[in-house]
Amino acid sequence: MRRLLKIIGWLLAVLVVAVLLLLSPVAYVETFCHADPEPDSYKPLISDPESHRQEANTYLTYPEWHIVYAYDGLAETLKTGDEHGFGYVSSVRDFWVADCALTRIADRHGGADSETRMMIATIGVSFTLEMGLKATYEETVGRLFALWRGSEKTPQDIVAREMAIDYAAFLRQTPWYKYPFQPWIDRLWAAPVEEPLRGWERRLALGGEWRAKIGYAGMIASAVAATGEAKLTIRSVVSGLPANTLSTIPDVSVISESADGVLIETPRYDRFTRILAEIAKAGGTIREIAGNDEIMVSLTMPSGMEQGNLAGEVIARLPRTGFDSDRLLLSVRIADLAPLLKDRPIADPGLEHIFDF
Repeated sequence: MRRLLKIIGWLLAVLVVAVLLLLSPVAYVETFCHADPEPDSYKPLISDPESHRQEANTYLTYPEWHIVYAYDGLAETLKTGDEHGFGYVSSVRDFWVADCALTRIADRHGGADSETRMMIATIGVSFTLEMGLKATYEETVGRLFALWRGSEKTPQDIVAREMAIDYAAFLRQTPWYKYPFQPWIDRLWAAPVEEPLRGWERRLALGGEWRAKIGYAGMIASAVAATGEAKLTIRSVVSGLPANTLSTIPDVSVISESADGVLIETPRYDRFTRILAEIAKAGGTIREIAGNDEIMVSLTMPSGMEQGNLAGEVIARLPRTGFDSDRLLLSVRIADLAPLLKDRPIADPGLEHIFDF
């Protein structure tokens, strides 16, 4: 009995240490990564307060996108290698490095409410735990089975690669909890087992992971249904293009016209970036987005390359896990967006994303 109690005590101690390790980055950010607010005299062109968003949100949306980019990197790794070749630890480290830098600049632009900070902490801890578990398994057991298999991928490895590519693309426009994992589980098990050890190991490891995500996704979807989904559209003021030209761009709705420009409504997320690029290419100027005059963008560039003279403030430069390049987070004035989009069009390397509010 005493031996059993001792084992339970050790297990509880390990659990406590694990929880403290998971929460330590949150504690660091909340303690050391804040800044004083700066005065803001900007007067919005959009008069409807319902269309306004907090300017700090442009910086605080990045943590979710960092997870999207992590899956981009995993998909890139799987094109030529295996799961154990991905930088799980560096991806987690860069999440928290970025969160610290972005919390500081967000504070300068009004800061985040407690609900947003809690959301970022929750997804950060979840991401850290997920990457930690995947690293522990893939760099030990997964690596051994991959070595046993040899250089030729099994049908199950190919399904995993295709799923990673599809999942990364899906996340750019749609929340992860809406992803259809079950068809990929079915494909994983339908693929022939040509190498028994690796084939069955992938079936069990990946099938188990995807089933767990189905369960977790259901809980997240229920929570979102109870609190309401985020608004999926955003309003901007554009000048330099007539309303009839703007209305021909797919997914652009013209709301009104004034001396300040044309008020448009568009989808958010990845589509938003591409619409703004189309407007800039056509000769338009983006004057305001959701009542704000500053926004964050990300650029990609080869590792070690000088970033040159860029309009705006460099917030952070991070290595892109899975790629031989870096990601530059840049805060720019919205009036400078169109020139930036012309100088650095959407490409890799080039402009990657405009982070809406």
